[in-house]
Amino acid sequence: MRLLWILWISTLLLHANTQAEDITKQAIVKIYTVSKIPNYLAPWSSSMQRSTGSGSIIEGGFILTNAHVVANQAFMEVQRYGQRKRYIAKVYAVSHQADLALLKVEEKSFFKGVVPLQFGKLPNIEQKIVVYGYPMGGNTLSATIGVVSRIEHHTYAHSGEVFLSIQVDAAVNPGNSGGPALSGGKIVGVVMQVISKSQNIGYLVPVSMVKHFIDDMKDGHYDGFADLGLGTQKLENPTLRRYYHLDENVTGKLVDMIMYNSSVKGVMQEEDIITSVDGHRIENDGTVSFRKHEYTDYYYYIDRHQMGDSVNLDIIRQGKKMQIDAPLKYTADDMYLVKTTRYDEMPTYVIYGGYVFSPLTRNLIRSTNRNRLKLSYLATKWQTKEKKEVVVLLKVLASDISRGDNGFGMWPIDKVNGEAFKDFKEFYEKMEAAKGQYIILEDKDGVKVVIDKEEAKIKQDDILKKYNIEFDKSIDLRKK
Repeated sequence: MRLLWILWISTLLLHANTQAEDITKQAIVKIYTVSKIPNYLAPWSSSMQRSTGSGSIIEGGFILTNAHVVANQAFMEVQRYGQRKRYIAKVYAVSHQADLALLKVEEKSFFKGVVPLQFGKLPNIEQKIVVYGYPMGGNTLSATIGVVSRIEHHTYAHSGEVFLSIQVDAAVNPGNSGGPALSGGKIVGVVMQVISKSQNIGYLVPVSMVKHFIDDMKDGHYDGFADLGLGTQKLENPTLRRYYHLDENVTGKLVDMIMYNSSVKGVMQEEDIITSVDGHRIENDGTVSFRKHEYTDYYYYIDRHQMGDSVNLDIIRQGKKMQIDAPLKYTADDMYLVKTTRYDEMPTYVIYGGYVFSPLTRNLIRSTNRNRLKLSYLATKWQTKEKKEVVVLLKVLASDISRGDNGFGMWPIDKVNGEAFKDFKEFYEKMEAAKGQYIILEDKDGVKVVIDKEEAKIKQDDILKKYNIEFDKSIDLRKK
């Protein structure tokens, strides 16, 4: 009798688990994306690309996925588990910073019978997770089991920025992107990327980042994750510590640079030492404890705040302890001389007598090896009050008026007719307003490119026709 009772209970539990798994699977979505991929080396052109990804239905009638699954999208369809019909979807909100996106489907029948997935908590090391999605190798839903290997800050491949991430050992492959990682039936992360040529090393966007993104979007506008605009260095070197008269009990990071438009400009000073953030001690290697025996970058506590909040910092200035509230106003895009990777927009360019000009972007640097060392160095620099953007002579379309200049390409320009400019907009305005017969472009080393204005104007249409280029400037400049 007892054996029959045990078998009956086991059968009920198995049936309950099977039902729970089936309910979960119904919330998993396959995403079909047709993307318009800009060509940054020929910014007037683009190509079409088809790809698939994964997502999950969450509360509010949203589909949660990766930003890179829907980046540059021109048309999207989604398909639920166990169904063959595809539904048209649109992007409701996107964070290219955090590689997250929310999609909407207008047809209500798409959500019929679906129980939206709920969010769990940040998982623990060695906690079991199940990754759902539609990876390469088949068309049906895939589920792989693994454990959480580590939790720490890591570079997000999509944006190039550094945020908290979860490393897992579950098999993650192309097509898995955007799918949920579940523990206890709740979302603890979103599949983001893998390390190529590795043995089952995948990364998730943690649920804490997902919740921040969704909370950010509640007012209908995405603000992003804040950057203080500080250059800091570690305080592990004993000689450096002696120089600043720090005893063994004092730990933190040294401020060695403050961005000209940093939100803490006027509040903090160079050579301040940040010892804690929101009451959490910063170690000499720049990490903070976010759980017992677990450490990650001190930005962990800054990233928990929304834009417009303030973060409390303990600092030491010239030996005196102080406390300040640092307002959060800007993202990394507001700080760097070369903006973070661009998506969902066509490149800006202008052609002048066959000379092609464009702002320097990370997309452009990734597209070519030409002059990459110098351009990559510029990508590490911050804006100044005088310089907010780099402009390059992208290429020269060969013609009789550009003979001898065809070797110029990816060439940073410093001056127009002897005058500096702060960004591409001002560069373009100076080109348009230039007086005299010649436009003289110059780099920091004094190398010059000279364009005859009248000759360039006369031969422009023929050059464009020869290279099958419809417009001499990008759509954002044509609108003005």
